[in-house]
Amino acid sequence: MKAHDGMYIGGAWVPAAGPDRIQVVDPADEQVIGEVPAGTAEDVDAAVRAARAAFPGWAATPPAQRAALVGALRDVLVARKPEFARTITAELGAPLGFSEAVHVGAPVAVASTYAELGATYAFEERLGTSTVLMQPVGVVAAITPWNYPLHQIVAKVAPALTAGCTIVLKPAEDTPLTAQLFAEAVHEAGVPAGVFNLVTGTGPVAGQALAEHPGVDLVSFTGSTAVGRRIGALAGAAVKRVALELGGKSANVVLPGADLAKAVATGVGHVMNNSGQSCNALTRMLVHRDQYEEAVALAAEAVARYPLGDPSAEGTRLGPLVNATQRDRVRGYIEKGVAEGARLVAGGPEAPRPTGYFVAPTVFADVTPEMTIAQEEIFGPVLSILRYEDEDDALRIANGTVYGLGGAVWAADEETAVAFARRMETGQVDINGGRFNPLAPFGGWKQSGIGRELGPHGLAEYLQTKSLQF
Repeated sequence: MKAHDGMYIGGAWVPAAGPDRIQVVDPADEQVIGEVPAGTAEDVDAAVRAARAAFPGWAATPPAQRAALVGALRDVLVARKPEFARTITAELGAPLGFSEAVHVGAPVAVASTYAELGATYAFEERLGTSTVLMQPVGVVAAITPWNYPLHQIVAKVAPALTAGCTIVLKPAEDTPLTAQLFAEAVHEAGVPAGVFNLVTGTGPVAGQALAEHPGVDLVSFTGSTAVGRRIGALAGAAVKRVALELGGKSANVVLPGADLAKAVATGVGHVMNNSGQSCNALTRMLVHRDQYEEAVALAAEAVARYPLGDPSAEGTRLGPLVNATQRDRVRGYIEKGVAEGARLVAGGPEAPRPTGYFVAPTVFADVTPEMTIAQEEIFGPVLSILRYEDEDDALRIANGTVYGLGGAVWAADEETAVAFARRMETGQVDINGGRFNPLAPFGGWKQSGIGRELGPHGLAEYLQTKSLQF
């Protein structure tokens, strides 16, 4: 795979400050496919200084002109869609069809919303005797994960650009090639030098240097709750703004009267997509006791439609996990589920292939709310099915974790589903199979994070409020 041996800073590819490199491995065959520089605090400082120098001019650029550049960036993503999809499949292991439809399709949709929103958003309004201004917060540190390497970049960069902020991106070390390709797209779209900057590297070195840099005004991070706490502490020491999209343990609640077959099949697919490596994956399926065994049988049938395969082959629906550490972590959770008494309906901890970071798609029944697999984020193709007695019991179980990111409710009618969803402690709920909406705010309650992404609520994260009194 194509890789740049440098950082994108100030509108050009420049040599890294240090000699260390990060190898990029294809998780399907464990072969090295490229390497990128491991950024240092010196690289981060250069990128932040470039972003600070570019900020006044970019902040003063008319919003319609900024929106037009976001639209131009969107057009480049569309034109290079096959290249992005192949790169994501190679370094993440997502099936090629899923990479094209979701890993590239979703960020294209998100960029489109900001291209439109930037031209119509009310960056100032009159309230009584005051004029209220919405102004860019400044230099943004965008620290992104590997599970949706392009989408998470666009979900931060597009609103930041629209708001008038400048950016330093530090992508996950497992998927840096996608980030480098994105930097090429930014350059091709004509975004002014210094407005967007890229530093590859590890979290403990480049990520920490960026989070605590005095020249950064906002840290936008997506990743684990543990790392989010660390970033919050670093930013808090400087009273620096943060936006944190963290872990999840989302509940998929199937109420009596719902279309059980559709609810189960959709729920299984939601967990298996991206090999379960989604923060909002519906990993806990809650079913009434009277329909429980039927749901378990339907889940076993549904998961059989997700055989493991070569992610670059046409028709593959389930690829490997991103790396050996993640594979071993997920297999450890499966072993713990068995040890704690859950019933293994499909899959298991055994290695399904001799090569590659594959984990068998796994379904557990007889899972109780206190079990580890019902409380902790696994981040793999593992579904837990829990039984409940009545709606109040279902609500108690659904709300009974430290997380609150996503969720779903299935019912015989929309009114019943919405009434239940209103009581769920989570940031987003799908009603009877509701579809992805790039304008809807996405973010968590409790330990799932702070702030929102996407749409106008996502744009607001990158704006400061100022009132002028007359």
